[in-house]
Amino acid sequence: MTTDHATTRRWPPGFTVAAGAFYTCMAGVHIGVVAADPQVYASYGESASMSWVSTLWADIFMARPGFWGLVAAAIEITIGVLLLVGGRASKLGWIAVAAFQVALILLGWLYLVWIVPALVIATLAARHDWPRLERPPLEQPRLAG
Repeated sequence: MTTDHATTRRWPPGFTVAAGAFYTCMAGVHIGVVAADPQVYASYGESASMSWVSTLWADIFMARPGFWGLVAAAIEITIGVLLLVGGRASKLGWIAVAAFQVALILLGWLYLVWIVPALVIATLAARHDWPRLERPPLEQPRLAG
């Protein structure tokens, strides 16, 4: 008599996987910018909707744009991994997606052209996948015979 120890890996639902892959890939954009020319980030702070954001961007972010670009990449990787893990982590990932998008407003009102559609899509996707994000208990090993 042998024991079948195979357990099925249940991936999160499709929209959650797509969002996780998107955020993980977008981290690569930050890594590429840091590798190529981190001064590209200067224009982001210049268009900020509030002067204090522009000042902080220039004084803090642009003082070490390579470092902060990698921090941005790490944030996006974290969001992506949370979404891809499934279960409660994916729910936290969806909340992080919304917070990330809302935070982009600080960089300028023109970002609303991106933020509003992104939030609508993310909200619809999260709402669709949310009930499916609970992981079922792992199957018990079956006796093969």
